[in-house]
Parts: sequence; C-alpha cells; structure tokens
Amino acid sequence: MRVLAATNADVNAEAAAGRFRQDLLFRLNTIEIHIPPLRDRREDVDLLAYHFLHGYAQRYRKNISGFDQAAIKALHEHAWPGNVRELDHAVERGVLLSPGPSVRAADLGLRAQASGGAAKLEEMSLDEVERYLIQRTLEPGGQSSGIEPQRHVSPAAKTWTGMTRLTYERRIQLLALAAGFPGSLIAMILLWHGSYSSGAVWTLAFLILSLWLGFASSLRHRVVFSLQTLSNLLAALREEDFSLRARGARSDDAMGEVMIEVNALSEVLRQQRLGALEATALLRTVMEEIDLAIFTFDNSTKLRLVNRAGERLLGRPEGRLLGFTAEELGLGACLEGETAHTMELAFPGGSGRWGLRRGTFRQGGLPHHLVVLSDLSRTLRDEERKAWQRLIRVLGHELNNSLAPIQSVAQGLESGLLSAAKSSELQSEASASILDDLRQGLGIIRSRTEALGRFMAAYAQLARLPQPKLLSVNVSEWVSRTIKLETRVKVSLLKGPNVVISADADQLEQLLINLVRNAADATLETGGSVQVGWSRQGSQLDVWVIDEGPGLPNTSNLFVPFFTTKPGGSGIGLVLSRQIAEAHGGELTLRNRSDARGCQALLRLPV
Repeated sequence: MRVLAATNADVNAEAAAGRFRQDLLFRLNTIEIHIPPLRDRREDVDLLAYHFLHGYAQRYRKNISGFDQAAIKALHEHAWPGNVRELDHAVERGVLLSPGPSVRAADLGLRAQASGGAAKLEEMSLDEVERYLIQRTLEPGGQSSGIEPQRHVSPAAKTWTGMTRLTYERRIQLLALAAGFPGSLIAMILLWHGSYSSGAVWTLAFLILSLWLGFASSLRHRVVFSLQTLSNLLAALREEDFSLRARGARSDDAMGEVMIEVNALSEVLRQQRLGALEATALLRTVMEEIDLAIFTFDNSTKLRLVNRAGERLLGRPEGRLLGFTAEELGLGACLEGETAHTMELAFPGGSGRWGLRRGTFRQGGLPHHLVVLSDLSRTLRDEERKAWQRLIRVLGHELNNSLAPIQSVAQGLESGLLSAAKSSELQSEASASILDDLRQGLGIIRSRTEALGRFMAAYAQLARLPQPKLLSVNVSEWVSRTIKLETRVKVSLLKGPNVVISADADQLEQLLINLVRNAADATLETGGSVQVGWSRQGSQLDVWVIDEGPGLPNTSNLFVPFFTTKPGGSGIGLVLSRQIAEAHGGELTLRNRSDARGCQALLRLPV
C-alpha cells in the first residue's frame, strides 16, 4: 500500500509546535516534494488551463476549443491567490458562461487588482468585497464587472445600497436577538427598579444577557448547520456522488421533510445513473460481440467509436483509429449516397461486397453518424457452401444406394464365373474365352464402383467438416512442421514474430498442406521454388505461400466445389481450406503476383 499526503502548511513547524504528531510525520516523510505556488510558475498556467478546459468542455458537452487573447492575458496577469484550485474553478466558470467556441476574459470572472494604492480584493473580507463592488457599480461611469450595462441610480438608492448588506446568518441572528429583546429589556427594567442588592442585580443581569445571547447564537447555529448540510448534499449530487445521506431526517418537521426529499432525490439519481451505466455496458458488450463492423463519426467525420469487428476490418486497434477522419480510414464512401445499399470495398482485414446501413443520432447535443458494414461475400459463400453440402449429401445418398447392389452383384457373378471356369463341362476354347471376357467385365464394374464410392467419400468431406477444437498453437512450430512434409521442391521459410494463436492445429496443418502442395505442383512446371512466411498486423496474423509457377488462368472459380485446374485434382482442396479458415474467423485469398510470375495464397487469422 502506498500513501500520498499533501498539505499547504509547514508540517515541521506544526510538529514542533505540538499540533502534528512527530511519529506520523516520520512515517509519511519518505520522499518530500515541494511544489511552488502557481504565481511562481506562470509557465504552467497555459498547460493547466487547457487541461481543465478540455475536461469541462467534455463534461458539460460544449464545443469549446480554447481561450481568446484577452482571456489568455487575464490568466497570465492574475495573481492566483487560490493556486491551482482557483484556476480550476475559473476555467469551469468560463466554460459554463462562454456562448461561443472560445472562452472570453469576462467569462472567467477574474477580479482585477485594485489600483491607486487601494487594497487587493483577495486581502478584503467578504463584507468589504461586497461593499467595494456595490460602490463601483453605483459610481458614475461604473460597471458591474462588465456583465450588466450602466444604470441610473437615485441618490436615495445609493444611500441604501451603500450600507453593509447583511448575510443570511446575520439576519437570522438579528431576528433572534430582536425576538428576545423585549422580554430581556422588561426584565432588566424591573430588575433595576426593584429592591434588590447590587450583587443580585448584576448577577441576574449577567444571567439574562447570557441566556438571551446564548439562545440567539444557538438558533443561528441550528439554522446555519441545517442549511450547510443541505448545501453539502446538493454539492454531492452535482458532483454525481450519491453516497451521502442526511441522517436524523424526520417527517414531523419542515427541515426533516426537506432532508427526506433530498435523500429520495439522491436515490433516484443513483438508480438512474446506475441504469445508464448498465445500459451503456450492455450496449458496448453487444457491439463487441456482434459480427458486424460498427463505426460512429462526429459532425466533422472523425471516428469516435468502433467495435471489435471494425478493428479487425481496418487491421488496427481502437487506440490507433479514434480521431481519424473517414477519408483517412478509407470509409469516406460510407458517408455518402443512400442510407442502405451495397458496395464493393477493400480493407486490410477483408475485401468484397459489403452491405451498408447508415443512420444518425445525437450525443452531447451534437449530431453523429452510425455506419454498419456487413460482409455479404461471406454470407453468400456460406449459403453457397450449405447448398453444395446439401447437394453432395443427396447425391452421395442416391449413388451409394445404387452402387452398393451393383458392386455386390458384380462380386457374386465374378465368383460364380470363377467356379464355372474350373468345372469340366465348360472347358472348350470358346466357352473359356466367353467366361474370361465376362470375368474381366465384371471386374471392371466392381473396380469402378469401388472407385466411385471412394470418390463420393472424398466429396462428402465438404459436408462433414467438424467444428475446430481451439487450443494454443505456436505459429513458428506449426509452419515449420508443415513445410517439412513437402520434399518435391525447395520450400524457403521466412520467419516472422513469435506468435501464439487459439486454433485447431490439425485443421490448420491440413489447410497449409493443401496450399503448399498446390504451390509445389505449380512450381514443378517451371522449376522454381516456394516461399512460406508470416507476419502480424495488429490483431491479425498473415500467413502467405508464394510460388513461381505459371499463375492462375481463372481466379473466379477457384473456390467452387469440383472445379480444378490440375489434371488429377479433385476440386475440393481449396474449398476445404477456405472453410477451415472461415471456421477460425479468418479469410483465405488467392491471387496472381504483381511483381513476378506465380501466385500468392494469403491466410489471415485473428490473434
């Protein structure tokens, strides 16, 4: 546990005077930092003022960006007797009173120092300050701090307002004294005119005066204490501190009812604030978990909010996205055109056809834009894959129903012919030739039905791909282990950073085997080599396989089931590979190289 203590008093002098415990001072005084007052380090005024300005502008939802020249001059010339706390409140006052984008000098409410040898305002008492300001207001040509215009005031009014204005506490005390004055005066008159000894008179007079002044002071203290308690409660509500409560509130007196209502108001505000926080937390959780890229932009098209899917799409974390404009992020086209339409877009985290929905809302009194992007290409691919899977299941079922009896009958006939060929009744040359032809034909029928069955079993993998079992996978070990399985061509490894991802190691290994085998098949035609490597881009892992083959003649049908460019290919390797990638929340793309001959396969997975 660390303790940080601060004071504006000389603790060493206080400890020497016995007003501060020396043992506590020795426990706290490990490292002492002396911070000079603000008037001795005026170079910090601008930094602190702008820090407070941005905080209060966001808190009160006001579009204020700075101070005008007069306000900056006033900040520099002020003596700051209240130190940083006075500067904090002055800036807060300026933000609240400013009607425009800049805080003016009049908005700060800084009192100018008295000139001509007059005393400074910070050296005056509260009554002296009030009297001084009232007199300045009533002087010919005087103004009330630049807020109200000059008014004509009659001499009688000047005489009345020139008197010291009583505070609320003093008025209560005077009223209490006035209430007890008649009784005390009558008692004193009766006492002095009665036949009492001088000692008794002075004793009773002192007792009457003490009780009179004591009750008046007690009444003033009681009223002031209740109002101060109420003021503290309201200040806590203004600062959004709903933990304070008024104790001893009763419903059978006026002040108790006020305290009860303040406590009820505090509880209502606490519940509302708690509900708002819970609703905000729920909204952020839903936004993070939803598989749609969500962006919000302010009126100047700067990004203010993005969810996890949006981070993956743009290939950067939230801290490196907020504050950039839509044009800088490549989302400028999303703020134009119809509010709901489809468009072709390319991002670091994916490309293809996207469904766009755009709306508007207000936050802090300012308009904002909401942009939602959904990947239509992946949705279409999912529906296409499901259609192929249903088709394969139907075809496989029907073909297996037909192939099974054909294969069984062929095997039975072939066995019968072998037995008949060995009998003595069918030993003629013509019969032997016919039996041999029949046996060969039945063998061909049996072998082709077996091959067709294996063929359908291979295609059935498209409909039976299991869900990945996510475990920790070291990328370096996974890639190094997989490329060793290819021995026909030279495979170069370009190592990247040490990354561990959550994935199904068996499925990823099969995916990379398919990519490397395809690259090797293409490279065998030209006598080139294959390169495999990986890199990390923010929260995404990129694994690429580059070959020096002839390239792809047709890239539009690469992921169509049963389509292949190799003579002996089955047409399901790339389809299975893309299914594995998308099951891991990633993406697999193939394209011809632009810098040289050959093809590049790019696997992008979340980290």
